[in-house]
Amino acid sequence: MTNEEEGAPMRVFVKSGCPWCIDAVRYLRAEGYVFQEIDVLRDSAAFDEMIALSGQSLAPTMDVAGTVLADFGVDELKEFLAAHRITPEMTQ
Repeated sequence: MTNEEEGAPMRVFVKSGCPWCIDAVRYLRAEGYVFQEIDVLRDSAAFDEMIALSGQSLAPTMDVAGTVLADFGVDELKEFLAAHRITPEMTQ
């Protein structure tokens, strides 16, 4: 998924080349989540938005309808999705 998924309720702010970002995107795709992937190194306004949402500048950062997870690995991502009961069907 890329920026074309602008209507998706899930947004993932990434930095190109970031191994944690690559792993997070790979996991979400494999599980069937629909999301907007936003490269903050290519879009300075998106970088500023990520900082405003999360209070920090590290990626990946995820925003799901105002619920934010910042600077995470796949294990934290799995816990976040389970804790907030976010399923792939919710992102369709």
